[in-house]
Amino acid sequence: MSVRNTHATRALNLSFAIACALALPAAAIAAPAGDATDLDEVVVTANRTAVSVNDTLTPVDVLDRETIQRSQARDLNDLLRGRAGITISNQGGAGKLTTLFLRGSESDHVLVLVDGIRVGSPTSGLAALQDLPLALIDRIEIVRGPRSSLYGADAIGGVIQVFTRREKQGFAPRVHVGGGSNDSLEFGTGFGGRSERGWFGADYSFRKTEGINACRGAGFPVFAGCFTDEPDRDGYENHALSLRGGLEFNEQWSIEGQALRAEGENDYDGSFVNRSETVQQVIGGKLQWRPSETIHLQLLAGRNVDSSDNFLGEVPMGFFKTDRDSATLQGDFTLAEGHVLSAGFDWLRDRVDSDTVYDESERDNKAGFVQYQGRFGAQSFEASLRRDDNEQFGGHTTGGAAWGLNFAERWRVTVGYGTAFKAPTFNELYYPFFGNATLRPEESKTWELGLAYRGERFNARIDGFDTRADDLITYDSSINLPNNIDRARMRGAEIGIDTTFAQWTLAASASVLDTENRVGFYQGNDLPRRAKHSARIDLDRSFGKFRFGATAVGSGSRYDDVANSTRLGGYGTLDLRAEYAITPALSLQARVANVFDREYETSSYFNQPGREWFLTLRYAPVN
Repeated sequence: MSVRNTHATRALNLSFAIACALALPAAAIAAPAGDATDLDEVVVTANRTAVSVNDTLTPVDVLDRETIQRSQARDLNDLLRGRAGITISNQGGAGKLTTLFLRGSESDHVLVLVDGIRVGSPTSGLAALQDLPLALIDRIEIVRGPRSSLYGADAIGGVIQVFTRREKQGFAPRVHVGGGSNDSLEFGTGFGGRSERGWFGADYSFRKTEGINACRGAGFPVFAGCFTDEPDRDGYENHALSLRGGLEFNEQWSIEGQALRAEGENDYDGSFVNRSETVQQVIGGKLQWRPSETIHLQLLAGRNVDSSDNFLGEVPMGFFKTDRDSATLQGDFTLAEGHVLSAGFDWLRDRVDSDTVYDESERDNKAGFVQYQGRFGAQSFEASLRRDDNEQFGGHTTGGAAWGLNFAERWRVTVGYGTAFKAPTFNELYYPFFGNATLRPEESKTWELGLAYRGERFNARIDGFDTRADDLITYDSSINLPNNIDRARMRGAEIGIDTTFAQWTLAASASVLDTENRVGFYQGNDLPRRAKHSARIDLDRSFGKFRFGATAVGSGSRYDDVANSTRLGGYGTLDLRAEYAITPALSLQARVANVFDREYETSSYFNQPGREWFLTLRYAPVN
């Protein structure tokens, strides 16, 4: 095995995770009073309505623009790794296939939205997170737990919503340029403005890197690794543009629209395909009507395009293009103070265009949903129900309920239950000589228990969950096709804190996960590529014009296959960063990632970057 210092990284990871968990109660005791976290921060993903973080009954993490920029993360993989409930697998560095496992669910069991529009490939079931540039993102909301009763298919593990840049006031131009290791270059520029009745904005970003050697070669057995040995550097290039605007006609009517397009060119190792040209495009619009303070109606519609032209050298090797059209009509009705009823209708159509011939290349899904949210003194309650009618697999009903109790001023306990499902992908249903058109949706049932503390300078939350998944789709050797034959259990706990003390800002999270394949030849085995333990600490402080920070990420061992025959060792990495405010509008950022140059893999045979450095110069006048 090529992973260096395996025992050292295992020990580092274990001690790091334990230290993080033990540090949480100590930090709670040490945290002074103050005002670090805005408890009135509003999220919309958890309930499809605007709810303050303090009132949500499900775990939600919010990464705003300030957090993103302060972290100096280069991409979503970098930004999300190690956070509560999240395990990430990446195949070779920047731009390479990145899969995200939330609460131990499958990588296609996480619904991804961009400005409310459902994104992802109907053929693979995955969203191309690696192609969404951070420079165009304003905030990210991460909801952990089942949400099919509100969003339908895919939301077994949770929902991640990305919001593109938004201006809050005045006119705001910006530009940044940077470079660093592996011949990396970055450039971005944009502007935006807001008046009393309207707002607009545009941003462009460019990223290029010569990359690393993505794969360390072919392995044993034959179908391991990347089927070839190409010891070269595998580069990545991405151009992206975001446009958006909105207008409030009066106190009742408003309209807005946005468009994001990212074009990439990606090199990787493979004996069949080693280069691709990709496009990610999201276009959407929203019309809102508020006839009174108690009624809010909105119509949201959009399209996601996911396409890839694939090559072996310069020889074309095929293409895939999928269109995902969606529309939602939703009404929110305030019945009384603290009591809201929401109801709506969703429509979704998926289409596939490829040189691979599918038996079916289009399907639609219609759904209706209803949700009630209520407060009764110190208690809160929510319940939701949804019925989906899919052209291929028929009707499916999901539901969810949660209860919360505030006590001792700043504490809240929550209990929740939810069912969810995942519709089979086009590849699983119709891929030539592989698809099985009789597949049923994968289903899950989840119990959740949470305890949260909301202070003035200290916030903490611990959540436990138990998910049982049935009819999981896997390869069935008896029919040589995918089939609904697997059952699995995912259970665990997540803990997170954020606080300020002695002018330091601390955000920390730790996760413990236990997964089990519960049927068949591999009964009792762990599900692949899920780390049993993970933790992350972000620590920052300002000293006048200087700001310094560090991010430590630890991950336990995991298996790369369902047979649990290939084990990936645990690892720990440390990133250091600094920033100097040359003027109020001009700043210089510097970052060293993976300071100790650890070698590790999150997918067997696929390398991860070693020590890297990056410098960025940013200009953004303060309004």
